[in-house]
Amino acid sequence: MNVAVLGAGSWGTTLAILLAEKGHRVALWSHNPEKAKRLEAERENKEYLPNAPFPPNLCVTADILDAAREKEMLVVATPAQKVRETLAKLAPLDLSKTIIVNVSKGMEITTGYRMSEVTKDVLPSLTPSQIAALYGPSHAEEVIEKHPTAVVAACPDEQTAEKIQEAFFTPMFRVYVNTDLIGVEVAGSVKNIMALAAGAVDGIGYGDNAKAALITRGLAEISRLGLKLGANPMTFAGLAGVGDLVVTCSSRHSRNRYVGEQIGKGRTLDEVLQEVKMVTEGVYTTKAVVELARKLNVEMPITQGIYDVLFNRKPPKEAVMELMTRIPKYENE
Repeated sequence: MNVAVLGAGSWGTTLAILLAEKGHRVALWSHNPEKAKRLEAERENKEYLPNAPFPPNLCVTADILDAAREKEMLVVATPAQKVRETLAKLAPLDLSKTIIVNVSKGMEITTGYRMSEVTKDVLPSLTPSQIAALYGPSHAEEVIEKHPTAVVAACPDEQTAEKIQEAFFTPMFRVYVNTDLIGVEVAGSVKNIMALAAGAVDGIGYGDNAKAALITRGLAEISRLGLKLGANPMTFAGLAGVGDLVVTCSSRHSRNRYVGEQIGKGRTLDEVLQEVKMVTEGVYTTKAVVELARKLNVEMPITQGIYDVLFNRKPPKEAVMELMTRIPKYENE
């Protein structure tokens, strides 16, 4: 298969290497010409994935049209807020036979759109069978070391999802098919907000009880939003749901959890973001989801609490106290 991976961060590079090791012909696109030249010359991404050499059938370019032309599959691995800008560059191409696989997790701030909605908005000629996602608990640092990983290929069209499954499946990278694209995208995006909250719980110094409650009630919020948008409730019990939520809220690799932890310790958002090299998707998605929940009249108190901590400078302990002292409820309300 001829594949292009758009975005040369840690995840894009990891997937490009995985696909090339499977024998696909892979073009890896970087928006930075100097970085593209360096990656092509050094044959590894020393900044994000040192000691992970590029297979010979993986080439790097800064020319997005050259990278994407006549490809059977485009894997979009840019930060979520850059997906629209990236896909707009593809307008001159004939994409009628191309599958777009979004691996960016987030919602667009300006519109509240999921990545599939952004894709359709920018490239309206695409059919639903051409737009998909690959989500799940999958830190690049572990995938590149070939630790066992399981993810979901999501598309309303089963045949498309099965093609993606076949393209990515390896003995250590197990891919399941799911036709609930809405649920997979909602779960994979909102879990980053919950990871910020989980990190704040760690930073404050609360224990396992608090973390377990946060993850469980966070999943309830994710499910409420997803169901309102038409998702299958079973999706939230799967890899893109509880699986990705648990790993992102618990892992030392999670940037979102780390940012939340530092804020829980008393640092400001600006201070922490200046320190973190890579994009922290949950920060931006929090803004989008708060507005979307308001429009849809979906109750998401943890999300609102994190928004207040991030953008209104509310002390994390105060936000936790407000959550704990809300009016008593039935669990399944």
